[in-house]
Amino acid sequence: MSGFKSDFLRTLSERGFIHQISDETGLDTLFQKEIVTGYIGFDPTASSLHAGGLIQIMLLYWMQQTGHRPIALMGGGTGMVGDPSFKDEARKLMTEETIASNMEGIRQVFSNYLTFGEGKTDAVMVNNADWLCDLNYLEFLRDVGRHFSVNRMLSFDSVKLRLEREQSLSFLEFNYMILQAYDFVELHKRYGVKLQMGGSDQWGNIINGVDLGHRMLDTQFYALTSPLLTTSSGAKMGKSLSGAVWLNADMLSPYDFWQYWRNTEDADVERFLKLYTTLPLDEIARLASLGGSEINETKKILATEVTALLHGRKAAEEAAETARKTFEEGALAENLPSVEIPRDTLQAGMGVQALLVTAGLANSNGEARRHIQGGAVRINDEAVKDERATVGADKLTGEGVIKLSLGRKKHILVRAI
Repeated sequence: MSGFKSDFLRTLSERGFIHQISDETGLDTLFQKEIVTGYIGFDPTASSLHAGGLIQIMLLYWMQQTGHRPIALMGGGTGMVGDPSFKDEARKLMTEETIASNMEGIRQVFSNYLTFGEGKTDAVMVNNADWLCDLNYLEFLRDVGRHFSVNRMLSFDSVKLRLEREQSLSFLEFNYMILQAYDFVELHKRYGVKLQMGGSDQWGNIINGVDLGHRMLDTQFYALTSPLLTTSSGAKMGKSLSGAVWLNADMLSPYDFWQYWRNTEDADVERFLKLYTTLPLDEIARLASLGGSEINETKKILATEVTALLHGRKAAEEAAETARKTFEEGALAENLPSVEIPRDTLQAGMGVQALLVTAGLANSNGEARRHIQGGAVRINDEAVKDERATVGADKLTGEGVIKLSLGRKKHILVRAI
C-alpha cells in the first residue's frame, strides 16, 4: 500500500496512476491542508477524445471525488501550434473553426465524469486561447522567454529524439513548450492552480511550467504524471483493429465501446479495473482472483463499468444484453451497429466483398477476400464460402435486415432503405 497520507495521492497510488511526482512530500502535504486546484491540458485535434485519454479524465475524476478542484484545459491556443513531443513530423495546423468544433465535441465527454459549476470543488473547463491569442509578442519574449534556456530545452527527450533522427523541428513547435509552461502560470493567476498532471511523455513540458512558476511568481508548483499505457501485448491504448476507440457516442456506439473492453487481454483485467472503473479495491481483488472461464465474466463487468461511466448505466446494460443475446442465444439484437444500403442495390445483388468494405468490417476487397477464405464471414449466421458470392434482397430477414458477421465478435446489421 502507498505511504501517502492524502486521500487523492493514496487513491492514485493504490490504483496505479502515478509515474512521477516532482515533490511527493510537498504535494502530499498540500493535499492534506487545502483544496488543491489541478489541471490537465487536452489538445482538440479531433472532435472526440479516444480511450487513450481516459486515464487523464480519471485523474480529474478522482481529484474531484477526493474533495479537490479539477480543471480541464482545452488547448484552443496551443492547438494552433501543435505539440511536437515525440512526433516524427509537425502536426497539421488547424483553423479556429475546426478547433472550436472539436472542443464542443470533447466538452460533452467531460460532463459524464465531472461536476461543473461555481462551487469550491466544481470542475472548470478553460480555453487557453483566452490568453494566448491576445499576447503581445515582444512583451511575452521579455517577460516569459527570458526565463528559458535553449540548452536545457534541447536536452528534453521529446526534442532530442527529433534532432537525433535529423527530423525538422520548426521554431513554431519549439514555442509550444514555452506556451504550455506559460499556461501553468496563467492558470495559477486566474484559478490558483498549483498542480499540472499529464502522461509521462509530458514530464519535460510540465517541469518547464514548474520552473517558470518559481522564476516569475516565486511560487511552488507541482508536477504529476501517469504511465503511458499499452496493453500486455504492446498495443497502444485507445486503438483497435478497426481504428480509434472514440469516446463520443456519435463516433463509436456504446455497444462497440463495450466490446473493446470486453476483449481486454487476461493479463490486463486487474490493472484496467483499477484505472478505468470506480469499483472498490477489495472488489477488484476478488474479481481478479477468479480464473478459468470466470475471467470472461470479470471482463464483462469491466466493460459494463467503464461504459456506464462514459455513456450511463442504461446504455452499458443494453450493450451487455445485446452481447449476451448475440453470443449466447444467437438471437438478432436490434441495437447492434447497422449500415444502410439502398434496397435497389440489394435487389440487383451486391458482392459480399463490397458489402464487407461498406459495412466497415474490411478496409479493402483484398482484406475482405482473406476474411472469407479464412472462414470468418457469416451472413445470417451461415458461413460464406464463395468469395465471389452476391448478397441479395432474399437474405433480408423478417425484420428487414441482414446480419453480417466477422468472427465471433463483430456483427453489423445491413438495413435496406
